[in-house]
Amino acid sequence: MPLSKENVIAQANAACKNTLMETLEIEVVDYGENFLVARMPVNSRVHQPDGVLHGGATAALAESVGSFASHIFIDTEQFFVRGIEISANHLKSIREGFVYAKATFVHKGKTTQLLDIKVTDDANNLISVCKLSTISLPKKR
Repeated sequence: MPLSKENVIAQANAACKNTLMETLEIEVVDYGENFLVARMPVNSRVHQPDGVLHGGATAALAESVGSFASHIFIDTEQFFVRGIEISANHLKSIREGFVYAKATFVHKGKTTQLLDIKVTDDANNLISVCKLSTISLPKKR
């Protein structure tokens, strides 16, 4: 039985308590059959010294949304997800507002997953393009 959009979003945001996602104020805001969207406010907490969004904060947003997207689609009773590689191409600077990361599956395998993550601003300008590889590993019994 598929999870409802509201349940997925609520579970994702509840799981972020006391984590880097909470520190960066990352919030899951949308979910669909093949994607997950999270947003993060752009303010001095995520700026680099010259006052624009830090690429590391962008990468943290991308890995967070991509890893959680992989997590949604596995049997979490038997497996856990880990990010194994991330790349980020930063295309545009931003000083304030929100950035939105939409993770979409390129490959949804039983063991490995590949996600394309587009990071945009409030006006839907492309800020960064990221790729994330994740792996699903069996939990020890």
